Amino acid sequence: MGNQSRALEDDWNAHWHHYADSATQNPAQLMRHSLIAQLLAEDCGVERMRVFDFGSGQGDLLHRLDALFPEAELAAAELSESGVAISRRKVPRARVLAADIFNPPPTLEEFSGWATHGVCSEVLEHVDDPVAFLSCARKYMAENARLIVTVPGGPVSSFDKHIGHRQYFDRQKIGAILEQAGYRLERTYLAGFPFFNLYRLVVIARGKRLALDVESQGGGTFTRAAAVAMKVFRALFRANFRDSPFGWQVVATARKSAS
Repeated sequence: MGNQSRALEDDWNAHWHHYADSATQNPAQLMRHSLIAQLLAEDCGVERMRVFDFGSGQGDLLHRLDALFPEAELAAAELSESGVAISRRKVPRARVLAADIFNPPPTLEEFSGWATHGVCSEVLEHVDDPVAFLSCARKYMAENARLIVTVPGGPVSSFDKHIGHRQYFDRQKIGAILEQAGYRLERTYLAGFPFFNLYRLVVIARGKRLALDVESQGGGTFTRAAAVAMKVFRALFRANFRDSPFGWQVVATARKSAS
């Protein structure tokens, strides 16, 4: 990969050891997955979906899509072997590969031109060259396949930096990245106002203490007080706007352009 991405420098196996449980309970992740599911549902029934998750983490999105779209074929590439192992246990029918798409293994070749839909959720902030990452992802998508991207916007917290976030995004930035990578932009959304923004402000206020608190619990579980707070935010997030000028969750949809 060279200097295209510093993702290999991150210890993702250790990351999922520390954060797998907390990520699963995280209301922000649940909100993102709900948005992705809504966008995929727009195409449900038009054709049999083949969904490829680029950077699938520990498989929470795959698990949700497995339940919502039982007829869809599911595949994923994830850098972390521990994340792959967790994903395979959660969704046995999904084909989840331990793979760096900058240096793809031979096992990834069978997915060339495979996906009718691609998802890249909360990945691009971890790489130095998002354009190069999405350009590599094109190989595994059929012509005119739809790509759904989520990336963080708004202010950056100490916790975000702790877990390897390199950059944040806005409408213009993610749109330009997608077009440079060979996609036709359909739409961008600024989701999450007002309660996701409030949640982010809480994370910012906690600062580095949040990372210490999560890691001290072992396996990324929450304290009882934090678990209650997460439950409250999960309820509040139902009232978030899907799109507004003020949302701090950036979502974009695009189509793979002709080669």
